[in-house]
Amino acid sequence: MKGIILAGGSGSRLYPITKVYSKQLAIIYDKPLIYYPLSVLMLGGIKDILIICDEDSIHLYQKLFNSGKHLGLNISYEIQKAPNGIAEAFIIGENFIGNDHVSLILGDNIFYGKLDFFYEALKQKNGATIFAYQVSDPERYGVVEFDDNGKAISIEEKPKFPKSNYAVPGLYIYDNQVIEIAKELKPSKRGELEITDVNLTYLKMDKLKVKKIGRGVAWLDTGTPEALLKASNFFGVIEDRQGLKVACIEEIAFYKGFISKDDFKNLINELPKSTYRDYLEKVLNEFDV
Repeated sequence: MKGIILAGGSGSRLYPITKVYSKQLAIIYDKPLIYYPLSVLMLGGIKDILIICDEDSIHLYQKLFNSGKHLGLNISYEIQKAPNGIAEAFIIGENFIGNDHVSLILGDNIFYGKLDFFYEALKQKNGATIFAYQVSDPERYGVVEFDDNGKAISIEEKPKFPKSNYAVPGLYIYDNQVIEIAKELKPSKRGELEITDVNLTYLKMDKLKVKKIGRGVAWLDTGTPEALLKASNFFGVIEDRQGLKVACIEEIAFYKGFISKDDFKNLINELPKSTYRDYLEKVLNEFDV
């Protein structure tokens, strides 16, 4: 299984922040936003990861993560020349995906809580798996309609009159067929290759699974200044209350066995003096107890 983080888009709703840098580099409490989707892929055991971004931002992501070797990852980078739609990620990432399956996560989507729904879906051998999350404003998203047996029967992109309150969050799992499906798509009225059209293609082939995400999981879409603030406050409260960090990629790499204890020590020693380093030293000391 390969992983893709799509960190593209113009980020116009976050102007003037995005005049300087990509919105996925905006700070959520004490770390860049992109740490959160990266942590989801890592927790799923995915180590080969492609970051797709615009030309102005690629050097910033390379500076932030380099090759990912220090985390036991293999991170590569590609440029999306224009915001041509989520589905273009599979065309850009064709060589990276190769003959594997792929999980795509949007760089501004955050998932917090028990991620068993994702871990189970990663075991799927064929077809596609997407997720459905109940929201109060479904008209802002792709919306899934279910029949009386809980089977998905339609998906609409930002409908004026949603047929349910279940939105499709920015986390998807596909078999290798997604590359050819993406290549055959025609741009929508927005001029984009829509991920909804990919999902509809799988639905028509009866190869789409839609798993509902329960109440125990928070899905945060951080596309506006208000959403960024709410997310920062949310994770600030959690980390302060528990004394545990969320989306701490170094800690995840260590506990997932991506890196050894010695690698973890060396990683910590290379960090500047900071509360972040103090936390990682605490993790290491508790492991030794």
